[in-house]
Amino acid sequence: MEVYLDLVVLLNFLVDFLLLLGTNRLAGFSGNVGRSALAAALGAVYSGACLLPGFQFLGNLLWRIVCLGLMAGIAFGWNRATLRRSGVFVLLSMALGGIAMSMERQDYLTLAVSAVLVWLLCEVAFDGAGQREYVPLEIRYKDRQIKLLALRDTGNTLRDPVTQQQVLVISMEAARRLTGLTQAQLEEPLQTVMQQPVPGLRLIPYHTVGRSGGMLLAMRFEDVKIGSRHQAAIVAFDTGGLGKGEIYQALTGGFMV
Repeated sequence: MEVYLDLVVLLNFLVDFLLLLGTNRLAGFSGNVGRSALAAALGAVYSGACLLPGFQFLGNLLWRIVCLGLMAGIAFGWNRATLRRSGVFVLLSMALGGIAMSMERQDYLTLAVSAVLVWLLCEVAFDGAGQREYVPLEIRYKDRQIKLLALRDTGNTLRDPVTQQQVLVISMEAARRLTGLTQAQLEEPLQTVMQQPVPGLRLIPYHTVGRSGGMLLAMRFEDVKIGSRHQAAIVAFDTGGLGKGEIYQALTGGFMV
């Protein structure tokens, strides 16, 4: 049977590219098309190399996992927040290969079982993630810069009572790194505003469902990047454990990204 190397490379590129974008979508991330394309190109080159004389050893399980791991790192990044996506992408890729082999051998029972396992994997790994959307958030203040992952929560209607601008909310730890304020200062917003240890501090009233309201310290920052968009924004500093146990450290509300 003749195998056309260029067609193998092209087909693998398209499959890997769509699989990477799909994994991002399942996890609630918009994804980076350029990084996904670069990762898919690596997978395509690898698939072609496996067919070349003297390089068939690259087709064994170890090298497959290594290649898939590198692709996941390129597409999703190299931080803790991407581990789950990377693991699911590797497992989905291997499952897809098994499904393809089952179809070639007309083993429909294995095909059906594999499809069910892939569905269960997505349900367990991304439980509730399909209703979430995460965006990268960067804030600069003087010589400091923080990079966070934000949950775009359209139910977050927090606004500045004076300007009626939407307000971003970041975790206490992020606020400490950005402004230099201590935990005690963040937990005592009224007293801290009166002392003004950092110029530009203001108070934002808030109310949560099922809980009493209160005040949050906030500041206006001129250099904020939400997703791919640069803008000025008012940022409030949470004191209630925002994002604890989660992969995000901020809430964007209905901000355009």
